[in-house]
Amino acid sequence: MSYTLTLQDIAQVTPDTYQLTFNRPEDFTFEAGQATELAIQKDGIRDEGRPFTMTSRPNDPHLEFVIKSYPDHDGVTAKVPDLAMTDQVIASEPFGAITDHGTGVFIAGGAGVTPFVSILRTQQQKGEGTSKLIFANKTPEDIILKETWQSMANVDETFVVSEGDVPEARQGQVNKAMLEELVADKEQPFYICGPGEMVNDVRDALKDMGVKKENIITEEGW
Repeated sequence: MSYTLTLQDIAQVTPDTYQLTFNRPEDFTFEAGQATELAIQKDGIRDEGRPFTMTSRPNDPHLEFVIKSYPDHDGVTAKVPDLAMTDQVIASEPFGAITDHGTGVFIAGGAGVTPFVSILRTQQQKGEGTSKLIFANKTPEDIILKETWQSMANVDETFVVSEGDVPEARQGQVNKAMLEELVADKEQPFYICGPGEMVNDVRDALKDMGVKKENIITEEGW
């Protein structure tokens, strides 16, 4: 089944990332962390669907997405900055293996943070405990929703950047040494989302630390 969504708002949240708000069809249901395939209804790209994660909560009256635009790619994301109010997209049935397994450690790289937005917002709404967010980016300017993370009482955030030197972020890479420093409890859920190589490296580091396979949550196939 497919759904027609109409754009209600668009806001730039980093130099190349946009927050899009759409109406929500009554029968569109999903779990926090899941995604849908979106196809922008414009000539030349109507059939080019791409997966994007809902960043709104499952009980919100609207649907929200945070999408990074790649202008050098001739595809869907390159068109995002040009979207206007009342533009429409076609959405598929929701899917995805990253869903809410309770409070834990959330490790993200770049736009891979998007599944965690809905999960952590939902945990906050339910009054659950604090989760750890380790969020890696290239530069401080690339940190998606930085102020949101800093304002959420249920999120203990650590920002990591590979370039730039700012007081609110650590410099370097997310590796075993950093994880051992930041995380004491190895029995809680560990969520990972980001570029494939990063996901593999972090998962291997967690296994070396003694984290059980069943406590590591990633997309299927990673």
